[in-house]
Amino acid sequence: MKKLEEQISFLQNEVNQMSNEIFTQQKEILLLKKEILILKEKVDSIETNLENTNSIKDIPPPHY
Repeated sequence: MKKLEEQISFLQNEVNQMSNEIFTQQKEILLLKKEILILKEKVDSIETNLENTNSIKDIPPPHY
């Protein structure tokens, strides 16, 4: 009986550790998702600026 109680205690500790790790990983994943969205917005903004700059450069100067 004592052996069984020790095993149960061990398993409970393992489950608690895994639960804590999963919680930590979920927080990290959410943070990373937010950072990815911020980076995507920045890239989109840069692409838009580049497109606008390129379209201005493609216009011939008025003396042509």
